[in-house]
Amino acid sequence: MRDPRRVVHPAPAGLADTASLGHRPRAVVVGGGIAGLTAATGLAERGVSVDVVEREPYLGGRVGGWTDDVEGVGATAMNRGFHAFFRQYYNLRTLLRRVDPQLSMLIPVEDYPLIDAEGRRDTFRGLPQTPPFNAVAFALRSPTFRLRDLARLNARAAAPLATVSVPDIYDRLDHVDAETFLQDINFPAAARHLAFEVFSRSFFAQPPDLSAAELATMFHIYFLGSTEGLVFDVADDNFDVTLWEPLRRYLEGLGVRFHTGVSVTAVEPGFTVHGDSGQELPADGVVLATDVTGLRGIVGASGDLGDESWRAAVDGLGTAPPFLVHRIWLDRPVAPDRPAFLGTGGLTPLDNVSVLERYERQAADWARRTNGSVVELHSYAVTDTSDELPRRLLARLHAIYPETARATIVGERLLLRGDCPRFAPGDFTARPAVATPVDGLALAGDGIRIDLPVALMERAATTGWAAANRLLARFGVAGHAVTTVPTTGRSATLRRLAQRGRQPQP
Repeated sequence: MRDPRRVVHPAPAGLADTASLGHRPRAVVVGGGIAGLTAATGLAERGVSVDVVEREPYLGGRVGGWTDDVEGVGATAMNRGFHAFFRQYYNLRTLLRRVDPQLSMLIPVEDYPLIDAEGRRDTFRGLPQTPPFNAVAFALRSPTFRLRDLARLNARAAAPLATVSVPDIYDRLDHVDAETFLQDINFPAAARHLAFEVFSRSFFAQPPDLSAAELATMFHIYFLGSTEGLVFDVADDNFDVTLWEPLRRYLEGLGVRFHTGVSVTAVEPGFTVHGDSGQELPADGVVLATDVTGLRGIVGASGDLGDESWRAAVDGLGTAPPFLVHRIWLDRPVAPDRPAFLGTGGLTPLDNVSVLERYERQAADWARRTNGSVVELHSYAVTDTSDELPRRLLARLHAIYPETARATIVGERLLLRGDCPRFAPGDFTARPAVATPVDGLALAGDGIRIDLPVALMERAATTGWAAANRLLARFGVAGHAVTTVPTTGRSATLRRLAQRGRQPQP
């Protein structure tokens, strides 16, 4: 939290905890990912009795970790791929500090270079932290961006990038797709691969399928709205070991009960939560913190829950195209100067390459023991799910890191998943929010609307705190403050330019 202009949103007022209430309220949190675990933490720390129901046998949701038996490798750590813990993720970091106040389980990745099909390379190392100098420096030192490109930018059309406020930015840009917006501002095509597609692919979408408002909000969070910078941290071991099992122990110490491997089938108003195990959990409040498919299924099977418009909003939620994680164990190391993470542009179907032994302890132990490497290839917004996709990914890897072409794959694991929320043009207005028309029912997750400048894992954590606050307010108990990057663009000059751009022209 180095940005002095970060914004603290105060906690709702109320009793310090539930101790003075005549009845200890009970809550059921459905979903054990980041959003659900955050909500459970917010409730349990105020003395609410909490049950967490999770469909998978592990916690963490899409950031979960488990042990897998990989032929040629044996029992080994596995997860759904690389995740960046940016310094702007204030509310997620607040959660993780419950088990590690110094966040020593997160280690910095000082740079993550980006390359394109022409071999051009961008880097985030050494950028100034003060907006807008960070974005200008990134652009001017990029081989895909020239000073003349800066002069050709349509400053008025580009002004929303520097003047983001939520939800105003969605009123202005949610009807436009990211690719059209970049064309409208005359952003050079070559630079889009490296400067902006990295953001769109964070949403598992190509620029034509991503809301320009989401792109602008991301640009605000990481560039022009924050001085925290674009350097991020990564977990130093598999997510289950370093994050979620310690948090589970902390929550169990507060009396939280976990029901893993159980799917919730329906929620009765009042509330009773039904699971596929036959168990029924009564509650005074419920947080639904599932993925899109899970939420739609639960609400669809709970006919008495909510009104027609809210149910339609939940049913209208969509999922992004699937993504593929291809993890390979090689019998020889990659070159020592290979970065922990490499992003790509214009190198379809490869979107990034991770060298796991650079940061993950179990992978480092295996690499040291075998003199090999553990490499992970990601392909986002997958349209081709044939057997050709892994071969095409490997061909790209061999071209970028030629030494890997001589290596033998001693083990591999393919994960194809399609459960990330969609952020297409026009989605925002109908997106269900944390608050629902049902008193005592709240939603949380990275696909749930919250009118704050947050995204991805941080949106999950922020909605989790907000959902806990909704239930705590119902019980008369104080909530938890949340923190965000500044809620408006930092430059008064750019804000005035953007405002003039919105006025009708004679």
